[in-house]
Amino acid sequence: MAKRDYYEVLGISKNATEDEIKKAYRKKAIEFHPDKNPGNTEAEEKFKEAAEAYDVLSDPQKKQRYDQFGHAGMGGAASSGAGFGGGMSMDDIFEHFGDIFGGHFGFGSSSRQRTRVNKGTNLRVKVKLTLQEVAKGVEKKIKVKKYVTCSKCGGSGAEDASSIVTCSSCKGTGSVTRVVNSMFGQMQTSSACPTCQGEGKIITKKCSKCNGEGVEIAEEVISINIPAGVQEGMQLSMSGKGNAARRGGVNGDLLILIEEEPHPELIRDDNDLIYNLMLSLPTAILGGTVEIPTIEGKAKIKIESGIQSGKILRLKGKGLPSVNSYGTGDLLVNIGVYIPESLTKEEKKIFEGFEKSQSFSPSKSSKKNFFS
Repeated sequence: MAKRDYYEVLGISKNATEDEIKKAYRKKAIEFHPDKNPGNTEAEEKFKEAAEAYDVLSDPQKKQRYDQFGHAGMGGAASSGAGFGGGMSMDDIFEHFGDIFGGHFGFGSSSRQRTRVNKGTNLRVKVKLTLQEVAKGVEKKIKVKKYVTCSKCGGSGAEDASSIVTCSSCKGTGSVTRVVNSMFGQMQTSSACPTCQGEGKIITKKCSKCNGEGVEIAEEVISINIPAGVQEGMQLSMSGKGNAARRGGVNGDLLILIEEEPHPELIRDDNDLIYNLMLSLPTAILGGTVEIPTIEGKAKIKIESGIQSGKILRLKGKGLPSVNSYGTGDLLVNIGVYIPESLTKEEKKIFEGFEKSQSFSPSKSSKKNFFS
């Protein structure tokens, strides 16, 4: 199922200010909050969808990338649509954006206490692509060394199940609540439990392999689907393919930075391609058929007689596709005429004869066009 436009999700325009984006998200989050819609899976998905939209549009760099490349720039194509909302749990959303609701993100007494969830760090890799790979899209398999879930304890960090006990200070909630008196009356504050550091549990005996961290270093082969039309410097992301989090949290993301290998003959200009074609003087004068490179291979084009240096021939649709599938660029053939630096005696006589010909003398109109 295709993702909805993030601006549409929050009901705002592309020119919305930071404050307008925040207010729009708060409104949607309240409307679809799980405490307000118990057991409603559709509301829960919309709640996650709104969080995903806000995660992107509230970050200037992510917003710029999204405005330029759409969902593909956020890893939509690379990660099969798994973004913030799809790759993180409800607890993560509450933890990241709870401050929008004054720090408690809930509805009074019905609000649930939520334990802190660890988040693994992101990994960044560079992927080099040829122009042909950019044109068609490609699947790349890369090997990365990263933190993965400990094979002995399964990520719990404990030597065995009996080594995990509920924190007595917070009763497993991961947070402690205090009531303080102020000039405004009694105020309730919630913070991470200092005994268990917000995890809600305590390990009495650490795993002998990972020393209680729940992760170990290993190599993993990851398959990356690169969409057609990506550009140098563009960054894709794959949710959950980064480093594993300690003690069974949420994995980080894999960030893929795109690099382009220079083509030996074609020059990229956004979605257009440029080829500088140098013609011999006889071909420019008489016309003919010449062979040029394209993304698909060699192609023959017709040169009209009397073609001028500097003329540009446009081959429609022979460029690169847009990453958002908004069309395909063109191949622009920039015509140049080669003038030999030295001539034989016979060649000089031929051109001296041309000098007296009216056909080889610039007309008044051509002079006017040249200097205009």
